Amino acid sequence: MAVNNPSGLLEACVVVGPSSESLKELCQAHLQGKEIKHRSLEAEVLQVHAPPFVSKESDPDGPGHAPAFSRVQRRRSFLKKKRERPAVSSNSGTKTNDSTISRADDLTVPKDIDLIALPQLCFPDGLTVAPESQEDSYHFLVFTDVFGNQTHGVVVQYYKSLQFSLEGVTYQNGHRSSKPPRLYTAYGICVISKYPYYNALRDCLSSFLVQLKTCRMDDFEEKVKEFSAKLALVPIPPPGQLQVVFSLKPLQIVLPPREDMDRPAVDLDLHLPFLCFRPEQILQVICSILTEQRVVFLCTDWARLTLVAECFMFFIHPLCWQHPFVPILSRQMLDFLMAPTAYLMGCHTHHFEEVAAETEDLVLIDIDSGTVTSSCDAELPDMPLIATECFKGRVEGLQLNYDLEVCWRGSSTDMSELRAHRRQWQCKLNSQILSITLELIVNIFRDVHDHLNYEHRVFNSEEFLKSQETADQAFYKKVLETHIFHSFLRERLSRKMDAFARMEINTRSEAYRKPVMQDITRKYMGPENRLNKRLGMSLPNLAEDHSLTRPLRQLSLMKSPLIDKGATLSPGFKLPSKSVKTFKLPEFPPPLAFHYVQKYYCDLINLLSEFIATVNPQDSSLLARYYYLRGLVSYVAGKRLEALGDFQNLYRTDMDIFPTELMRAVVDSLQESERSVVDRRPDLKRLISRVKKSSEQARLKDSGSVKKFELPRTHMLQEDFVRRVQESGIVKDQGTISRLFDALTVGVESVAKFSAQSVFYLDTSPDGQQKQVDPEVFRDFYTIWKETEAEAQDVDLPASVLERLDSDERVFKISSSVKTSHGVGKIAMTDRRLFLLTEGRPGYVEVARFRDLEEVKISSAPFLLLRIPSLKIKTSRRRETFEANLKFECDLWHLMIKEMWAGRKMADEHKDPQYVQQALTNALLMDAVVGCLQSQKAIFAASKLAYFDRMKREGPMMVPKTTSETLKHKINPCLNLPTPQAVDILLYTPGELGAAGSDGSDPKLWCALSGGKVVVFDAASWSMQQNSIQVGTSRLNCMLGVDQQQLWIGSEDSVIYIINPHSMACNKQLTEHRAEVTGLALEDRPDKYSPLAAYSCSVEGTVIMWEVATLQVRRHFRLSCDGLQSLQIFGGRLWCCALDCVMEVRRNGTLHRKVALPDHLRGPPSFYSGFVVFHEREQLWTGCSNAGELCVWHLSDPKRPFQRIQLPDCASVVCMIKVKNQIWVGCHGYSGGKAHGKIYVVDTEHHKVEKELVAHSDSVQTLSSAEDRYVLSGAAGQDGKIAIWKVE
Repeated sequence: MAVNNPSGLLEACVVVGPSSESLKELCQAHLQGKEIKHRSLEAEVLQVHAPPFVSKESDPDGPGHAPAFSRVQRRRSFLKKKRERPAVSSNSGTKTNDSTISRADDLTVPKDIDLIALPQLCFPDGLTVAPESQEDSYHFLVFTDVFGNQTHGVVVQYYKSLQFSLEGVTYQNGHRSSKPPRLYTAYGICVISKYPYYNALRDCLSSFLVQLKTCRMDDFEEKVKEFSAKLALVPIPPPGQLQVVFSLKPLQIVLPPREDMDRPAVDLDLHLPFLCFRPEQILQVICSILTEQRVVFLCTDWARLTLVAECFMFFIHPLCWQHPFVPILSRQMLDFLMAPTAYLMGCHTHHFEEVAAETEDLVLIDIDSGTVTSSCDAELPDMPLIATECFKGRVEGLQLNYDLEVCWRGSSTDMSELRAHRRQWQCKLNSQILSITLELIVNIFRDVHDHLNYEHRVFNSEEFLKSQETADQAFYKKVLETHIFHSFLRERLSRKMDAFARMEINTRSEAYRKPVMQDITRKYMGPENRLNKRLGMSLPNLAEDHSLTRPLRQLSLMKSPLIDKGATLSPGFKLPSKSVKTFKLPEFPPPLAFHYVQKYYCDLINLLSEFIATVNPQDSSLLARYYYLRGLVSYVAGKRLEALGDFQNLYRTDMDIFPTELMRAVVDSLQESERSVVDRRPDLKRLISRVKKSSEQARLKDSGSVKKFELPRTHMLQEDFVRRVQESGIVKDQGTISRLFDALTVGVESVAKFSAQSVFYLDTSPDGQQKQVDPEVFRDFYTIWKETEAEAQDVDLPASVLERLDSDERVFKISSSVKTSHGVGKIAMTDRRLFLLTEGRPGYVEVARFRDLEEVKISSAPFLLLRIPSLKIKTSRRRETFEANLKFECDLWHLMIKEMWAGRKMADEHKDPQYVQQALTNALLMDAVVGCLQSQKAIFAASKLAYFDRMKREGPMMVPKTTSETLKHKINPCLNLPTPQAVDILLYTPGELGAAGSDGSDPKLWCALSGGKVVVFDAASWSMQQNSIQVGTSRLNCMLGVDQQQLWIGSEDSVIYIINPHSMACNKQLTEHRAEVTGLALEDRPDKYSPLAAYSCSVEGTVIMWEVATLQVRRHFRLSCDGLQSLQIFGGRLWCCALDCVMEVRRNGTLHRKVALPDHLRGPPSFYSGFVVFHEREQLWTGCSNAGELCVWHLSDPKRPFQRIQLPDCASVVCMIKVKNQIWVGCHGYSGGKAHGKIYVVDTEHHKVEKELVAHSDSVQTLSSAEDRYVLSGAAGQDGKIAIWKVE
C-alpha cells in the first residue's frame, strides 16, 4: 500500500450553504414584501475541517509526527475574506452571526483538494429556498487530478428553517407581523476521502445528522469538527481478510478491505447496473469504455449517476480508465462536454436534448430508461461473440432481488442484525458479479498472451488481429489503439500476477487446447489422456507421443478455435472466497484534546496486541494484517521504533501488503535518539537497507514501454537478426535462430560480387567481413512463414481421414498434387507421420510413421522422354517402397522428412518429446527459407537448418542400454527461454491423496533456474504448471518443503524466500542471515503437538533454528569452519558439510564429532561437495570436488575412510542422495574433450557401482527423490534439462 503519509478515513469535511450575500438579499426582499419562495441562492464553502485536529504544544517530535492520520502537506485556501452576514438563527430562534458558521477568515485545506467547484457539485440542481422542509438526500462525487489520482466524496443535503429579525422587530410585507413566514434552505456536508467508501461514509453522515438536527446553532461548527476528528482517527484496513468496524451511534460502520493490492475496496452495490440495464446494454456500456468513447451518463437521480459509473469501473478491471472521469456535472459545467478527448461524465436527464444536439460523437447512456444511444460518428462495434454469450448466461443465474433472499425469514427486531445480513448478501453478490465481469475481460483478452514477447517487450498486434474471428476484428482494432489497452499491455509484459493473470492461468488448460483436425465438438477422453493424481501413474507414453509441453512454435498453428475460447466458460471460474475477520475500534475519545487522542491510540495499540497474541500462528495472513494496523497506529501515535518492529514482522509475514512508502516515511521522521537505537539493532538496519534497495530498484526499473512489432527496414547483423526473429514470435531459441541466419546468408559472397542491389551485402571492415540480412528477404521469409501457418490452419480433412489420426494430431505441411505409387494425391505431414490424401474419391493412405522409417532417398521416375525427381520412402512396417513424383518439391521434402526422422529417433532414444517439436520447427523453417530465397542455393541454405539430421550423420545417437532402461522421461524447464539455463536445485513435493488439483494439492516438481527463476511442474503429468516465479535475482541454493503452506528457498543474496504452494506467490522473506544461505533442513517432531522447527545455514557458518508457525528465530549459533555448504538432520543431531570438514553438531551448537578431508585429498583443489549419513549402519558417505571417488567412514572412527569407491570417468562429485539402499551420485566429467554429466548408482551393501547413467550433456547439478520411486536430475547450463529415472 503505497502512500505518502498515513491517511485515515477522512481527508476533509466541508460545509456548504447559502452565501452571506444571498442571505442578505433574501432578507432585503423579505422586508420589501417580495415573493421569496423557491428563490435561488448562491452556495459557498462555509467550513473546512481537515486533520490534524489536535496538536501538542511545543511537540518535541517536530514535524515528523503527524497525529490523527494527517496529510501534513497543506496550502492556503483560495476562499475570499468573509464580510459580515445578517443574523441567522436556528429553528429554536437562537441568533447567531457569520462567525459561528465560519470562525476563521482564512481557511486551510489539504493539498490537491480544490474547493472552487465544490459548491456546484454539492448542489448540482442549485440551492433554493423552499416553503417546506425537504427530505435529506445523498449523492456521491469523484475528483480526479491531472495524474489520475482519485478522491471521493459523499454529500448530504439537509434543510434548516430560516427566520429574520432586525433590531428585535419582525416584518412581513412591510407591516409588523406577529408570525413571520417559515422558510427552509439547504446546507450540504461533504465528507471527502482518498478511499471509495461510499456506503460507509453515507452511514457516517446518517448517524451524524441525527445529532446535528437537535443541536443548537451555536454548537454547529464544533459538532462538525468533532465528527470530522473522529473519522480522521479511523485507520484504513489493509488488503486481505480483515475489516474495520467502529461505532458512530446509532450505527455500526463497516470498512471492508480491498481484495488485493490491485483494486480499490468495494463499498457500493455492484448489482445496480443490472437493475437499470439489460445484459445487452451493459455490454454496450463496457464496449464504449473499452474503446474509449466520449461517454455521458444521464439520470434524474444524482446519487445513481456516480454509483452506476463507478460500478462500470469495477467491471473493466484490471483495465483502468485513463481519461477524465466526472460522473456529476452541474448545469454550469456542461461546457466540459465540449472537451476534444475521450471522457466519462454524467449529468441530469433534462439536459438530454441539449447535450445530444450540441455535441457530436457521444455515447448517451440513460440510466432511467436503460437505453444506450450513440451518434453515427460514435458507432459501437460488436464485442466478441463467445465472451458476450457467456456473460449473458452467467448474468441469468444472478439473484438480484434481496426480498427473494429473505422472504422465508422472520421480521428482525435488531437493526444491526438486519444490516449485517443485508451486507453479507450484498458482499456475496458483489463477489459473484466481479467474478463474472473478470471472466468477461479474460475471455476478451485471453489471446493477448500468445502474441507477447516478454524479453523485448513487444506486442505483435497484426498477428493478434489475424488470430481473431472476422466478426470480432472491428472491436479489437479500436481497442488496440486505446490508452487503456496500452496500460494493460504494460502490466502483462511485466508479468503482473493480478486477478486477471490468476484466472487466465487457472482456465488456460482448457482454453488453450491445441487445434486438432477433428470436429470441434468431439471430446477425446481416452484413458491415457486422463491424469491420475499419483506420481508416475500418468507418465507420458512416448510411443503415443502425447505432447506434454507447448511446442516451440507457439505462435504457429496454435490459434484456439472459437469454441475453445468458451471451453472454460461452462463450469465458470469462481474467485476464492476467504472468511473476513472483524476488528472493532475502541470508542472515540470525547473531547478534542491531545492527551485523550494519545490515550485512544494507546488503547488501540493494546487491543491490536491482544489480537496478535491470540491469533493462531498458522494464520499468517491475518497476523500480517494486525501487524500492519499496529505499525500504522504506532507511527501516527509517535511510536516510531514500535512501528518499525511491526513492519519488520510484516515484512517476513506477508510482503504483498508491505507499505514501502510508509516505511520510508517512518525512517525519514526518526529523531536522533531513535536513530541511535536503530543503529544498535542489526535487524532493523537490514530491514531499512532492504527497503531502500527495493525502492531504488523500483525507481530504476524499466519504464514499461510497449513496442509494436514492425518488420525491419535496414540490414541486420546477426545480433539484430536474433532480436527481430524473437520479437516476431517465430522462434525463441538462439541456436535455431543462428542457424536460420546462416541459411539466409548462404551465397552472400557471390551475390555481393555481381549485384549492386544485392539481397545481402557485406560490411567490409579491416578485420574481416560480416554477413547481413536484407530487410526485403526478412519480409519475404516472415510472409511465407505466416502464410504457411494460415494454410495449415485452414486444412479441412474428411471424417474418414480424421478417424485415422490421433486426437491431438494436426497437419503442418501439405504438398501439391503429385503422382505416387498409390495413386494421385497430396502428401501431408504431421508431427508423427506422413500420409497420402488421395484425390478423386478422398481417402487416406499411410505412408510412414517417422519412427518406422528405414530409408529416404531421392530418385527419378521416367515420364515420356524425361526423368522426374521422385522421393522413395522405405519403412520397417511395409515391404514395398513408397514413391512420389514430387518434382521441384522433392529436395525440400527430402530435407524435411530426414530432419523429422532424426528428431523422432533422438526423442525415442533420449525419451524427450521436445526433440520432435524442435525438428518440426526446423522443417517448417526450411520450407520458409526455400520459399523466400527462390534460388539455386535455396536447398543448400535450408540444409543449414537440418540440425538433428546432421547430428545423426556425425555420430551415433544410441543411448547406452542401462541408461535407456532406467530413464523414464526428460522435461525442459527452459522451454520458454531463449537459451538453456542451469537447473540449480530440484524439489519434489508429494501433495495430498484424493484432493482436488485446483487448490495446489497435486504433487509438484519445483525447479530453480539461474537468476532466481522458479518453474513448477505438475508431477502427475510432468507438464509445466507455472511458467516462472521470480524469487529475487540471485542464484538459489536450496529448497525445503516445510508444510502444505510453505516452501522455503535459500538464496545467494542471504534471504530465505517463502512461497505459498497454493497461490504460487512469494510474499514472505526471512532476512536474518548475513551471508549466502546454503542449506535448509526440517526437524522431525517428537509428537504432533510439538512446534515444527526448521534449520538454515549460511556460508560463513551461521546456523539458525526457526519456529515454522511464527517464523521467529528460536536459536542461532556459529560454527568454526571453511564455507558451510549444507546441513541435514539425523537422529536429533545436525550434520553440517563445510568445504574442509563434515561436522555432527548438537542442537545447542556444540560440536560432537568432526570428519576432516581424507589425507590424500587435502589441498586447495579438493573440498567436500556432498555427504549422506547411514544412521542405521553408523556410516558416513562423502564425495569431493575434483575427485572421482566416494569415501565411506565408520562414525566410530572418523579419522580415515574404511572404503574408497572409484567412479569411472568422473572428474568431480557434485551432489549425492540416498534412495532406498542406494546412493545416487551426480558428477561432472569429460569424454572426447566434451563435458558431460553422469549419474552413478552405488550399492551400499557391496560398495560397488551398480549403474552408470549417461544423464546429460553437462554437469549434473542437483538430484531429488520422488517418494523413492523416481530420481530427478537437473543439469548445468549447456544442457538445462531435467531427467526422470526409475528406481529399482
